[in-house]
Amino acid sequence: MTGYFPKSSMAYRVLNQRAVSLTYGQRALTIGATHPRLFQGTAQSTMSRDLPFTRLALTARLFETVFLGTKAEADRALAFTRKRHDTVNGTIEESAGPRHPAGAPYDAYDPGLMWWTAAFTLDAVEVQHDRLVRRLKDRERQALFEDFVTWAELFGMPSSAAPRDYADFRARFDGFLASDEPYVTEEAKLVGQYLSGGKVPNPAPLPVRPVFSTLHTIVIGGLPPKVRDLFELEWSLIDEARYQAITLASRTAHQRLPFFSASPLMRGPAREFYKVVARGEQRVVRHGRVSMPGVSDRAS
Repeated sequence: MTGYFPKSSMAYRVLNQRAVSLTYGQRALTIGATHPRLFQGTAQSTMSRDLPFTRLALTARLFETVFLGTKAEADRALAFTRKRHDTVNGTIEESAGPRHPAGAPYDAYDPGLMWWTAAFTLDAVEVQHDRLVRRLKDRERQALFEDFVTWAELFGMPSSAAPRDYADFRARFDGFLASDEPYVTEEAKLVGQYLSGGKVPNPAPLPVRPVFSTLHTIVIGGLPPKVRDLFELEWSLIDEARYQAITLASRTAHQRLPFFSASPLMRGPAREFYKVVARGEQRVVRHGRVSMPGVSDRAS
């Protein structure tokens, strides 16, 4: 059975790349945390405030099901999301810069916020594909943008909330990052450091630590310098050289080694990976340790 996005669509083709599906979520949520109303509204409304990877795992499953699943699977994910969104509204608890004072409203069905959720995801998917698989052509970027507009509409966003085209999206997105609007609260800073791997209080087990270290390098290295500075993420010339070597090796393998790019290990969604990470995060809490110092105190 086919889904809302056939296998020939740009969204399916891009998100079916494991290099993209494994890394776009951390980038999207980290940069998304610079939008105060979006971040605080989500944080204040979740029951897993101190478990960011658990939230990421659920989000990845829902998003990927709509993009890559059958229509029946997607409809179930959409219905679940709508039920959760019905209670996501209120005002932000603390000031987050002059444009987002304490008491500013947020609502999961706010058309502007709905598009920003899609925008942060689209940017992450596009950038990770460019860096890890190959650079997209202009017509492919436009097609990917159109798929994301359709995707956001499935979640309830009115089409009028979307930019006119890909160029308009990119201008608005880059304009936001270049402006004085991005703001990181102390909680957002902790979450961004945790999701990107910049400061992880409970490291991964030794056998898989190199894998997680590589993923962290990919995520942090791909962030705009301004965002790294906002989150106080350390980044050296050695880190940059390692990032460039990893991304070049990934692009080379995808483009010049057909057996590699066609391997089942390199295709498909990342939800199983996120489940494993989420279970590890939850295991830390069950054993009496703190998943995220600072955020855990807020959630208690």
